[in-house]
Amino acid sequence: MDSTHIGCCPHVTRRGFLGGVGAVIGGSALTHLSWQALAAGLDQKPASDRSPLVVKPILVYEIPTRRSQTSWRSWGGIQTEDQAREEVARIQAELAQLEKKADFPVRFLPVSAIKKTEELNGLGEDIANCQATIVYGAGGPKGVYDKIGQSGKDVVLFVRHKSGPVYLWYEIISPRYLRQHKDQLAVTGVDFDDVVVDSQDEILWRLRALGGLHNTRGSRIVAIGGAGAWAQPEGVVPDLVRRLWKLDIQNVPYDELGKLIEQARADQPAVERAKKRAAEYLHLPGTRLETQKEFVENAFLLEQVFVGLMQRAQSRAITVNSCMGTIMPMAQTTACLVLSLLNDAGYQAFCESDFVVIPSGLLLGNISGKPVFLNDPTYPHDGLITLAHCTAPRKNDGKNLDPARIMTHFESDYGAAPKVDMKIGQVVTNIIPDFKSERWVGFCAKVAENPNMDVCRSQVDVRFDCDSGLVARNMPGFHWMTGYGDYRRELGYALKKVPIKWEVLA
Repeated sequence: MDSTHIGCCPHVTRRGFLGGVGAVIGGSALTHLSWQALAAGLDQKPASDRSPLVVKPILVYEIPTRRSQTSWRSWGGIQTEDQAREEVARIQAELAQLEKKADFPVRFLPVSAIKKTEELNGLGEDIANCQATIVYGAGGPKGVYDKIGQSGKDVVLFVRHKSGPVYLWYEIISPRYLRQHKDQLAVTGVDFDDVVVDSQDEILWRLRALGGLHNTRGSRIVAIGGAGAWAQPEGVVPDLVRRLWKLDIQNVPYDELGKLIEQARADQPAVERAKKRAAEYLHLPGTRLETQKEFVENAFLLEQVFVGLMQRAQSRAITVNSCMGTIMPMAQTTACLVLSLLNDAGYQAFCESDFVVIPSGLLLGNISGKPVFLNDPTYPHDGLITLAHCTAPRKNDGKNLDPARIMTHFESDYGAAPKVDMKIGQVVTNIIPDFKSERWVGFCAKVAENPNMDVCRSQVDVRFDCDSGLVARNMPGFHWMTGYGDYRRELGYALKKVPIKWEVLA
């Protein structure tokens, strides 16, 4: 291999290109670890679930007083306290249905009905405990909306046209609040995309996006060998994502990992458990072994170590730096299958410790609730592009195992890596993050083929509708993130609040 080549996986000649290899760059370091302590934590409930988005619903209304020979009431079908009580019941019933329908964790606090700005003070505890509010704009003064918008919470503004009694703010939400009597948007933190008219589904996908955002922002990730970034100066990108995403990166030095693996290998029950689970895995339907069984057994032992580290760090995410070099002689296998297993189990696991792309994987996974595939793109042509890596998950729809051949990692011809056959015709979302964390590009495609070329084992040709030249001219960064389903609108809604520009190719 040419010494200047920057391939899809870290190579010994690539250390000068991959920032942060084997180094602790900022963040905290997990040290003085023991396998005995980690193994005890394996009996605890895995921290592999997303936290629920806590939402505070607020009905804002007013009760007019009749006056002679003058306009005494505003638009709107809620004019009495009885009508307001009926509306609260209607909202509660709608939210109960939303909670049942949601494919993400969400918890709605009780509906509060207020008429005056000062009544918001009585909601202090609920406002403090929620991440988002849904404001039902039946009526009420502008000051209420101003104060909620300035609360620092994400806001969805709901108004009725035909789904119930018509709301006053169906008329004036744009000129009076969003534009503040001007021609352009005049408020910060809330904009036109936060307004929903009638549709509960429109509320739902926005909450899905916010749930993904809040599970990503401020989350914790374990970084084996430190935080890096593909072909970028050391430390620059990890510092960027800490600032934008408030990520808590917990570094595990490789000497610590080596000790843990040695201790785990000396723990006979842990070894036997790994062998048993490996045998069960290899008997799963659609699973074919094409490497040494010992590599798979060692992968299941390493998986126990990784789960223990995440439990210790109270994290559900992990990444591995220098994963195709340093870790192999320690683990007597590769990390490829391990990361696939963790993703299938509901964790978020990434190779290469590339924090250019990892935030996109955290966000897409937290929005969709499905595993995601960190991959290397090729060059788009004829409406097609090949995406490949050796760490693809198998439960790509979040439930069912895609078929897989368990092979060696391609570049080293060593260890255990899954060649996953993704579902032909499946719609996938592709995210292309830039190096500067300023602009992400995205588009949807369909799985066209699972080829068998001499490249990373999990390889998929996806077909897209837009011009190939358009894709080629809009491929910032390097690594892509791919996941089953279409989540373009959720990604755009969440990214605007980071803020990162979201460009959809069409």
